[in-house]
Amino acid sequence: MQDMKVRYLRELRRMISEIELNEMDRISKAGRIIGETIADGKVVHVFGTGHSDLVALEGFRRAGGLACINRICDPTLGLAERVEGYGLALVQRYDLRPGEALIVISNSGRNPAPIEVAAYARERGLTVIAITSLKHSSSVNSRHSSGKKLYEIANIVIDNHGEMGDACIELLSATEKTGPTSTIIGSLILNLITIQAIETCTQLGEQVPIVVSQNLDGADEYNIELYAQYRQRVGELF
Repeated sequence: MQDMKVRYLRELRRMISEIELNEMDRISKAGRIIGETIADGKVVHVFGTGHSDLVALEGFRRAGGLACINRICDPTLGLAERVEGYGLALVQRYDLRPGEALIVISNSGRNPAPIEVAAYARERGLTVIAITSLKHSSSVNSRHSSGKKLYEIANIVIDNHGEMGDACIELLSATEKTGPTSTIIGSLILNLITIQAIETCTQLGEQVPIVVSQNLDGADEYNIELYAQYRQRVGELF
């Protein structure tokens, strides 16, 4: 059998190719909306629980990313994502304003926390962008009493083209799979959205608040001044 590492790389390349073929219009649309939001002086919110929070973290205080990204933090690290009412209680602590955008990452899109965060944001007039696996989400039941899943709530749905259960490499000696993909592909999608947002904001003639690597000389002073513009809206790591 082919080397498992090679199979994993080929599966990731397949997913990237499918995203390039099928998702770029939606990615561009999401990026343009976010670029317009930034140009208007607003902030962009991002949310994920469990390992989906790793994708949210990729957009937060990231070198080459945007200083105006507010990460909605789940302090339980996904332990409470199935508890109905938890997502609503969590998101109500944050200052979400009409005309802003929220990116929600959930591979399965079935748990109450991301569903409630997305629904609350839509009710408040935000554009909700979902990064999810439609193959997984459309094959399982919602765990929320509404019966809805994330892709049924979001304004823009971007499919990560992942497999059921996230992992994609079968083993000869076990029924389980290895080689998870949602973090790698989700981060790629998030960065594609960010690049489009920066391009759009630039085309509108506005200065783009791009974070510089703190490991470059002079970056600390630059970033401190940049973050100061959003001090009242963007939270800390936890």
